Amino acid sequence: MHDFISDPRFKGIAPFDRKVWLSSPTMHGDEQRWVDEAIQTNWVSTVGANIDAVEKQMAEYVGVKYAVGLSAGTAALHLATKLAGERLYGQARPNHGTLEGRRVFCSDVTFDASINPVAYEDGEAVFIDTERDTWNMDPVALERAFELYPDVRLIVVAHLYGTPGKMEAIKRVADAHGALIVEDAAESLGAKYRLNGQWVETGALGDYNCISFNGNKIITGSAGGLFLTDSKEDADKVRKWSTQSREAAPWYQHEEIGYNYRMSNIIAGIIRGQIPYLDEHIDQKRAIYERYREGFRGLPVRMNPIDFENSVPNYWLSCLIIDEDAMAPQVRGEQDYLYQSVPGKSSPQEILEAIAAFRAEGRPIWKPMHMQPIYRTHAFITTEGNGRGRSNAYIAGSGVDVGADIFRRGLCLPSDNKMTAEQQDMVIEIVRRCFR
Repeated sequence: MHDFISDPRFKGIAPFDRKVWLSSPTMHGDEQRWVDEAIQTNWVSTVGANIDAVEKQMAEYVGVKYAVGLSAGTAALHLATKLAGERLYGQARPNHGTLEGRRVFCSDVTFDASINPVAYEDGEAVFIDTERDTWNMDPVALERAFELYPDVRLIVVAHLYGTPGKMEAIKRVADAHGALIVEDAAESLGAKYRLNGQWVETGALGDYNCISFNGNKIITGSAGGLFLTDSKEDADKVRKWSTQSREAAPWYQHEEIGYNYRMSNIIAGIIRGQIPYLDEHIDQKRAIYERYREGFRGLPVRMNPIDFENSVPNYWLSCLIIDEDAMAPQVRGEQDYLYQSVPGKSSPQEILEAIAAFRAEGRPIWKPMHMQPIYRTHAFITTEGNGRGRSNAYIAGSGVDVGADIFRRGLCLPSDNKMTAEQQDMVIEIVRRCFR
């Protein structure tokens, strides 16, 4: 570990008195009111006024008819994926998933919670490479994937770091091939996308839609998630599955596999207190992004890209990517890494270590799913077709792999909305000095 505190490049900079977080919960006081009410009225389980309020208010905010409160965004993604599989392929036997023997096209650069539900339902994820304009699923690569696997009927799309993907093009490809879309809006609550000339909230762009209230999200319940839909039938089915699939009998009777996925009324109380501050949090995150963008002027770096014409992000995390000619040598193993300090250049790992030395938290870009050990045998599709086995001892190839390149050169910056302008300016200065 390099000693950045005594490194001459960082002379005059002292560690922060308190840690500057990547993205931590921001409480306002209203949360306590609703949690206390749940406790005082003894509604502390998976029913209660807080859950009802969260479902109603968030459905109205996103612009859908129904929302179902669940224990996590992952639970929402699982039941959305299961629902899509059942619609496409029918009800599965109790010991089989609804996607058994089926491939599903999935975003590649995302957290594995987007993808794992495909495996929960015995399906096989096929990873679609990323485009550079928004760092999301590439519609061109998606079309190439259908050329290779024309029988696929399900797509899982995640919006990275709060920036919507190219949903109009993705939906056009999906419609042309009769495919359904599970939308993972876990990171993008409050973001909007212009679809067919109309502004639509993320969480209302797919056939099945999911958001998260995890501790680091734009608003939080410490946990929790929502399934969002315009279909009462789908909402009712998810509500049933999430409460162990109890049938209408005076005893415990089950005709389907169920799950203990319902949202707690206490968790919902925290979320209920957070909802009025969602737009305020987005404004704060936008200011952080813009301050970084201005502060990095003249450096060989760029901020995570946004299609401002067709989207309004929620700016959940601010990220940067280093220009190729300013990249210092860096290699990563499965659990360790090695980098070299080079005058005038830097690397994500050097920057992350530097800001950590001064008590600020960043993190690498999501490691692409096709690079994860558990999914290395799964197909990966780029704009050129099959992305596996592209190296050749005798013939030079392009080796296009956008997601791997973003992972190699990019990082997430401290984006906590409680970070002061002075603290952020210091983070900017530390990053600048990494390139000395």
